[in-house]
Amino acid sequence: MKKWLLGIATLSLSFSLAACGSDSASTDKTDSDQAKTTEQEEKDAKETKADTQSNDKSTNDKNEKAENASKKDSSDKKASDKKKKLVDVTLNRTVDGDTIKVNYKGEIKTVRYLLVDTPETKKPNSCVQPYGEDASTRNKQLVNKGKLQLEFDKGDRTDKYGRMLAYVYVDGKSVQETLLKEGLARVAYVYEPNTKYLDTYKKDEQAAKDKD
Repeated sequence: MKKWLLGIATLSLSFSLAACGSDSASTDKTDSDQAKTTEQEEKDAKETKADTQSNDKSTNDKNEKAENASKKDSSDKKASDKKKKLVDVTLNRTVDGDTIKVNYKGEIKTVRYLLVDTPETKKPNSCVQPYGEDASTRNKQLVNKGKLQLEFDKGDRTDKYGRMLAYVYVDGKSVQETLLKEGLARVAYVYEPNTKYLDTYKKDEQAAKDKD
């Protein structure tokens, strides 16, 4: 009888230990899974942070490049403005496609555009040339619509007729270039050293020719 009871007790103890072992294994597995989940979450968080930092750096780099480009453009513009040394004048009247009269330092002066020539409309003993009226009309439109300024070159400021020789601008835009680009003027009367914009004007003239 005692042996039978002892056997039952031993069997019960075995079942109990087996159950405990199973619970322990289950708990260990759960702890292991939680640890793996935590490690993965930390890894994902690090990768996300790294991606965010990379994106932030890329955005900052782009912003910095754009800012630097803007500063360079501004600097180039200022440098260009300094080189031009523009002189303010007021318009008295338009003579033809490449000549105007202005109020310069309290005096009325005739200004002949440097490096360009337009078809004649008022030359003595000469007929009105083709596109002469168009050039004269266009010149009048340009010089009447904004702030008028002159720029002198390194050479003579007047020609043999006493006319001032200058580059003419309206609101900072070259009148000579506009006339050339629109096919209403040609590059002409090139005399050193008054050739600052000669290359630019030749390109404008060629562009007009290419467009017929």
